[in-house]
Amino acid sequence: MLQTLVHYSLHFLAPGLLARGLFPAQWQRAWLIMIATMLVDLDHLLADPIFDPERCSIGYHPLHSYYAIVAYALLLLWPRARIVAVGLLFHMLTDYQDCLWP
Repeated sequence: MLQTLVHYSLHFLAPGLLARGLFPAQWQRAWLIMIATMLVDLDHLLADPIFDPERCSIGYHPLHSYYAIVAYALLLLWPRARIVAVGLLFHMLTDYQDCLWP
């Protein structure tokens, strides 16, 4: 239960803090965009079973692959995509912390 609470807090609340800190002039828009990057989780629908609490998403699902993470990092170089890039990379970090739980 603690893992679930931490996971969803990081997915919904932490992007708000990131938005306030990194994009103060447009933090509300940035927060919504970062929340929208959770659509990357649609790749979970390709897995069988769709949800497995024992599975690490990083490196398993296509949009959570190491290649995808590199592409998300490269988006940081494009100013118009920077908010999306931060949202996607933080999403990957949040999912990675799930891999560290015993």
